[in-house]
Amino acid sequence: MNSFLSTFSAYVSGIVEVVLSFRINSIRNIIDVAAIAFIFFQAMKLVRETRAMQFLKSIAVIFVVYFLADQFNLISLRFLMKSVLDIGLVALVVLFQPELRRALEQLGRSKIADINVFSGSQAHGDDDIAGRQEFIETVVASCEALSVKKTGALIVIERKIKLGEVINSGTIIDSRPSTELIGNIFFSNSPLHDGAMVVRDSRLYAAGCFLPLSYTEEIGRELGTRHRAALGMSEVSDAVVVVVSEETGAISVAMDSRLQRKLSGSALTSLLTTAMSAENEENKDKKRHFWKVRK
Repeated sequence: MNSFLSTFSAYVSGIVEVVLSFRINSIRNIIDVAAIAFIFFQAMKLVRETRAMQFLKSIAVIFVVYFLADQFNLISLRFLMKSVLDIGLVALVVLFQPELRRALEQLGRSKIADINVFSGSQAHGDDDIAGRQEFIETVVASCEALSVKKTGALIVIERKIKLGEVINSGTIIDSRPSTELIGNIFFSNSPLHDGAMVVRDSRLYAAGCFLPLSYTEEIGRELGTRHRAALGMSEVSDAVVVVVSEETGAISVAMDSRLQRKLSGSALTSLLTTAMSAENEENKDKKRHFWKVRK
């Protein structure tokens, strides 16, 4: 017990020393602590509603057990906990692989990484407005027709983040949008109907593509694989994903890690118009900023 009290006293003294050290280079220290606090907050926010939270709780328990074993000189238990902690880094990488990948993907979507030198998208000209509107009308009409027939569909509209990995998992079609083609692709006997269709630059670019599934617990049990795939795609990219339910015929849209369900044709039109117009305006602003910097 005396050893424990002495160690605790040493920890308290260390904390006091750190607090007193803020008198020297205080601004640098404040920035340092604020950065660590921000990173810790974002990490906890990322894993709060995932399976990783349970792993973090287990790791916290291991640290507490190791600390107590060290204080009370429990040699066997301390050796066991130390062995677990020694391989902890490798175990964390393996166990948290989905969460780490998600974190890096979200970092790539952040404002910090949204710099012209990293942006591969080109600004759309005014001539593309009519083509974009025609595309939206075609998609909405197709979804309404599929909804009436209760034919399942999954349409991914690529925006700034390129989906080459997803496209490579399917079949390239690179065609102008039409209700007939969309209907044939998602027809139940079509070889491509089970996968997703990817739209690039208002063209039907690929079909039969595989999407990452979302593992969030917030999605309802009544929703199937299509909705989970749509939400998963919206979690790792800025794509707009349109889903037609095969069971109910309901039209849903996944965007920015959120799922909006039971949309009407007019609501779908408004949502797609807003999303694609916002992207177009942002690309124009980037282009103007680029040439302004060049000058």
